[in-house]
Amino acid sequence: MQVKVHSIQFSADQKLVDFINQKVNKLNLFFGNIVDSEVFLKIITPNSNNNKLVEIKINVPGKELFAKKRSKSFEEAIDDAVDALRIQITKHKEKLYTKS
Repeated sequence: MQVKVHSIQFSADQKLVDFINQKVNKLNLFFGNIVDSEVFLKIITPNSNNNKLVEIKINVPGKELFAKKRSKSFEEAIDDAVDALRIQITKHKEKLYTKS
């Protein structure tokens, strides 16, 4: 799966990009038909806590799944967003199999 990482108004280092790729690619274990994904990283009000915002959009055949999480670090926000997407993928997969 192709993972596109967009860091808005800052430059993400390679270590963070590798972490994102590793976490998002684990979603393939739950649903193998993921077409692609986009990750948006933003810093909101630089001098406050919980100022890291992560938005992940995943395209699966016939549907687009989305998660948006905010935390004190990008890694924690990515973990939370991936967990939310895992739940959405599981529900989507159940709907597909109950229709067939």
